Amino acid sequence: MEDSIITHSPEETEALGRRIGAKLKGDEIIALFGGLGMGKTAFVRGLADGLGIDPNEISSPTFAIVHEHGNGKKLYHFDMYRVESWDDLYSTGFFDYLGRGVIVTEWSENIEGALPDQRINIEISAPDHDDTRLFRITGTDLS
Repeated sequence: MEDSIITHSPEETEALGRRIGAKLKGDEIIALFGGLGMGKTAFVRGLADGLGIDPNEISSPTFAIVHEHGNGKKLYHFDMYRVESWDDLYSTGFFDYLGRGVIVTEWSENIEGALPDQRINIEISAPDHDDTRLFRITGTDLS
């Protein structure tokens, strides 16, 4: 499956995340690709809402590496920005979380070789310099 979706504001980005979150079974891996300011955390807020998790709990896990959310369906939100080696990746506990809930990784570029084949890739870019974002989604069918 491949899909391209354009959003025009942070609110539309959250709404896209909400629609995708509502379709998840609860054990998916979502790999986010995109630079600073692309709306990754806004997308994850919407995703959490779609999973039934309070979106106000969501913040960037930059310094914590991983944030755990949810009582029913679980969401594990990783930030791989500072991961530069296999040792760094192992120290995050990433592999211990596989199969325990929805895993979302920001800065997936840094761990692409370690990600399972069964995943949803979401590449986020800004086709212009305002709040417009292009989401290119590949992987598991979410329809």
